[in-house]
Amino acid sequence: MADSPYIIDVTRENFRQVMEASFEVPVLMDFWASWCQPCKVLMPVLAKLAEEFQGGFLLAKLNTEEQQDIAARFGIRSIPTVKLFRDGQPVDEFMGALPEPAVRKFLDRHVARESDAIVQQARERLLAGDADGAIALLEEARAADPANPRVTLALAGAQAAAGEVTAAEASLAGLPADEQAKPEVVALRSRLYFEGQLAGAPVVAELEARFAADPGDHQALFQLALYRVVAADYETAVELLLQLMKKERGFGDGAGRRALLKVFELLGDDPRVSQYRRRMASLLH
Repeated sequence: MADSPYIIDVTRENFRQVMEASFEVPVLMDFWASWCQPCKVLMPVLAKLAEEFQGGFLLAKLNTEEQQDIAARFGIRSIPTVKLFRDGQPVDEFMGALPEPAVRKFLDRHVARESDAIVQQARERLLAGDADGAIALLEEARAADPANPRVTLALAGAQAAAGEVTAAEASLAGLPADEQAKPEVVALRSRLYFEGQLAGAPVVAELEARFAADPGDHQALFQLALYRVVAADYETAVELLLQLMKKERGFGDGAGRRALLKVFELLGDDPRVSQYRRRMASLLH
């Protein structure tokens, strides 16, 4: 650990140099003491992450017993305290021996990762219609940096765009537990639900012809609504699903209601959701 280029012990003599380094990369300063048991728990976590990030940040360890004047300058009253410096100034901090996932989340707010640049390249390929190229880039990025959840989420999105529903679901399942509830993950999982529901479904033109010939063809109405969701035409999809619920609320053991709830997940905090929920509720009474 002492020989790591990413970890340094802070002293009065090198403090200015450490602050100058924060103009190049974030500096994570760990204020600790030898008698502090939580400090001893946190220190190996920080050291592990410093090695993993390979220079994405500098870990600066400051012994508050030996460097009391520096600790006093930053108003350190309890330890461990960890401050993140950019451009010579503290910009964020946490106190206590946080578990590794929490420290990761803290670092992710400030530390650029090489794999993030690959995510952006993959998004550009996806926008250009090259889903396969995006997937290849992201698979390489995930192999190189498996701890970056943004890579895994982007890979799942690219797989979904390529129609690889099962692979996308598997990628999402590999995300850490604290990532699973994020709105973008919930939304993508909902989208995959709709694409999975359409596996083997007739094409839109055939469904439209069936429904025109028989307005009581609830299966055709339901699948038309799912196609509208996949096309991101949520307004039409909701109208069709509400129409289905009005005609046959029990179709598919409540498939219309389940699909509406998934649409609401996709829309997130869209102001239309509250209106749609009221209309759905009126059909359930």
